[in-house]
Amino acid sequence: MSDVENLDLPKIGRPATTALANVGITTLSAAANYGRANLLELHGVGPKALRLLDEALAEHQITWADE
Repeated sequence: MSDVENLDLPKIGRPATTALANVGITTLSAAANYGRANLLELHGVGPKALRLLDEALAEHQITWADE
């Protein structure tokens, strides 16, 4: 597994972090693989969390699976 696959999630807030954990997402690459649209459907994940994830993905040159 590469370092990119093990990157922790950024600080996106407790509700969003809990929502992601509830579907088994604990890393940035797992979030990217789940897809932006799917994440937005989760209760607790809102525009701010997505913006922070977008920024973290861009910083590490990772793209969303659904884009």
